[in-house]
Amino acid sequence: MKTWQMRRNCALTPKQLLRFYIALVCISATVATGFLLAGVWVILIFTCIELSVVTTGFLIYCRHALDSESIEIDGSRLIVKKFIAYKETVYEFNTKWVKIELPIGDGKTFFISQSNLRIELGQFLRREQQLALISSVRAHLR
Repeated sequence: MKTWQMRRNCALTPKQLLRFYIALVCISATVATGFLLAGVWVILIFTCIELSVVTTGFLIYCRHALDSESIEIDGSRLIVKKFIAYKETVYEFNTKWVKIELPIGDGKTFFISQSNLRIELGQFLRREQQLALISSVRAHLR
């Protein structure tokens, strides 16, 4: 069995982001508490707004941090797995009938198709990586 993995390029894993977020909340809460004790209660409101916005942004980031695509060839089966926003979809093709289409023009993705099923792949790869992947997969199809 041959497998190709394509993953999103993320600066932080969700675990690292959680550690950073906890540190951010602690520092912001400490500063807000200091100002509250000094009699400036308005800072507490802005700290709550700040942390709400940052929390929303981090949740959106975490939702897509683990996105990936994979292609597996096992005998006469080509299996495509897409894990996007914590939802996994699996597609199965016959290696004898599958067709791999190059990106069209300046397209950022390529397609794997068979009869009426057409799957878009390669959104996490640069153009030259896509072409190398396509040639590698085609070599294993024959």
